[in-house]
Amino acid sequence: MMLQGRKILITGASQGFGLAVAERCIAEGADVAICARSRESIERAAAALQATLETKAVTGQRVLATVADVSNPKEVDALVAETVHVLGGLDGLVNNAGVYGPKGLIEDVDWLEWAKAIEINLFGTILPCRAVLPAFRARGWGKIVNLSGGGATAPLPRLSAYAASKAAVVRFTETLSEELRGTKIDVNAVAPGALNTRLLEEVLAAGPDKVGQAFYDRSLKQKAEGGAPLEKGAALIAFLLSSASDGITGRLLSAVWDPWAELPARRAELDKSDIYTLRRIVPKDRGKDWGDS
Repeated sequence: MMLQGRKILITGASQGFGLAVAERCIAEGADVAICARSRESIERAAAALQATLETKAVTGQRVLATVADVSNPKEVDALVAETVHVLGGLDGLVNNAGVYGPKGLIEDVDWLEWAKAIEINLFGTILPCRAVLPAFRARGWGKIVNLSGGGATAPLPRLSAYAASKAAVVRFTETLSEELRGTKIDVNAVAPGALNTRLLEEVLAAGPDKVGQAFYDRSLKQKAEGGAPLEKGAALIAFLLSSASDGITGRLLSAVWDPWAELPARRAELDKSDIYTLRRIVPKDRGKDWGDS
């Protein structure tokens, strides 16, 4: 019960990974607020979470479900205000809402769809961060977890809006953590792994002509093999929302590959290094003797 009594807001939590995170937060003792753009889907998710609560021995936990577009500043401000009012405070934010956006070559995709994906993925991360920070600063503590996705650390041809926005989310995470240094507000990004969620189904439905043969083939294999367990990413996020991770900030962590449970013992090392951050590779990093001035 590492989140006992905590109040956590999770965006894009009506299904898939966001819902799995909400379930894990509830299992760890938290009150949760969830949001999505669809009223039908968010109410269905809230009912499922409420049913989960009814099976628990601990009583008093609450679930708040709100319809909100995280790319809309007014709706985000209203969402955070309602969460604080209904739950009696706010301790953590998980920015999970995201889309792949248009699929295809950059010169072929619809520009408005491309720009909208940036709004949802990037602005939809920054706006909730802005909205929760006054409450976190006043409290002197807080946790923010942003979802990076696989597009953050490698090129993703034909999914350029997704790749560009997720790389920007990671750099924003690192930058915000520096702005908040000394405030006891930790900000991290999470790569949950290749998940078998609606985004995978979108890729398969689009087909190889849109997403490229190599990515399509990888997606088929991922579906057949089951993908990364949702529970791994949810467990990492619960850890980052808890006091166990205090002082770990400005990092991009892989739920599947990184030994994140061991990081509390390595806080001092992390704080003085660029481990788990985005960086430029120079020739000497690859054993070359050229390029240095």
